[in-house]
Amino acid sequence: MSKNKFPPKPKYDPDTGPVYLYGIHTVRAALDNPRRQKRELLVTPNALMRLKESGPVAGVKQRETTPRELDKLLGSEAVHQGVALEVEPVSRFGLNDIEPLRLIVVLDQVTDPHNVGAILRTSCAFGADALITTQRYAPRETGVMAKAASGALDLVPLIEVRNLGDTLELLKTRGMRVLGFDSEAAAPLAPRTGDEALAIVLGAEGKGLRQRTRELCDEMVRLDMPGPIKSLNVSNAAAIALFAATSARAK
Repeated sequence: MSKNKFPPKPKYDPDTGPVYLYGIHTVRAALDNPRRQKRELLVTPNALMRLKESGPVAGVKQRETTPRELDKLLGSEAVHQGVALEVEPVSRFGLNDIEPLRLIVVLDQVTDPHNVGAILRTSCAFGADALITTQRYAPRETGVMAKAASGALDLVPLIEVRNLGDTLELLKTRGMRVLGFDSEAAAPLAPRTGDEALAIVLGAEGKGLRQRTRELCDEMVRLDMPGPIKSLNVSNAAAIALFAATSARAK
């Protein structure tokens, strides 16, 4: 039996292949980010017109494409709006790069890219100074995460750390109060008053915060909910936590 000399081309894998950002808002934010290295813009004529309405598109290699070709590249579930941008992963920051530190969101092994992207978007909306994730058990930058972030991946500094415990201790030395969230915590979340610098720590769905992380929190609080469902998706919990943390601050 003869064998096919030309086996099917492997399907693009967003977890191992090049980084493609897609969607008008996501690509616009990446184009406007001077720290972002852009390789090639794949864009339909209509999408290119929309991009140019919100800012310049010069300085990046462009290739005209079609919606069908983008579907083949990114998968039929990707809502690309006629544009994809191949990029290098966003430049990571260190804590020493962020000054001042007033509001930080910390994720303890949250692995779902949709959740991390949504938390980035919420963090941006509430003026967080940075988002901290662990180097292990955290998602690689992908179009899925960037799309969920709706541009925030290029607006909120993203910091990866090897040792979360050491990082929490460092945040304390810089004057931050570390507030951990757990559904079984003794104290309910209450709106914070004043301008106290806060680090809001959220854990993965299911297992929550690790023991060492809990021990390093200055406070452990829960979200009180009167309905029959007592737990929320971590991205929803992040939105409530950030609202409570910032609602009493001077504007």
